[in-house]
Amino acid sequence: MIALLATAALVGIYDFAYFGTSSAAPPTTTTTSPTQKKSASQMSGISLDAEIRFDLLAISQNRKYEPGRNIFKMEERPIPTPEPVMPKPQNTGTVKQEATPTPTPPIPLKFYGFASKPNEPKRIFLSDSDQPYVAKQGDIVERKYMVIEINKTSVVIEDMLHSNRQTIPLTAK
Repeated sequence: MIALLATAALVGIYDFAYFGTSSAAPPTTTTTSPTQKKSASQMSGISLDAEIRFDLLAISQNRKYEPGRNIFKMEERPIPTPEPVMPKPQNTGTVKQEATPTPTPPIPLKFYGFASKPNEPKRIFLSDSDQPYVAKQGDIVERKYMVIEINKTSVVIEDMLHSNRQTIPLTAK
């Protein structure tokens, strides 16, 4: 037991005396300025040494967040800009055809009734074919329909994709 303790003490002293030095190769440094962007091929040559790389930290700190940018990648492909639409030349001798707006699709939900408890918001029962839903005012159903208003005989639902509000009457099953 004494021999083990002595060996452990010697190893501990040796580690303490040579703490901070490593036999690993020193990390490679590049001569690029901190403001230059590094490609993925340059980034793959980074050492796994636990040294703080201030040049890489400065690159990430100087980047401004832009909408559409992936904050988890250093480089990202530029977002293509849409080409401007040129107006068609007008013929003065022809009759103009007015573009008719496409009709919004009807909301497929059916309103079957509501349930209310004292001191709780009123809940309604909706159905889309075989799938039943229970919702209250302000809830979103099927990720695209919002319950706007609940009445005794109908419910107002907004299709958030098409900005279309419809009143759905109470239906008997």
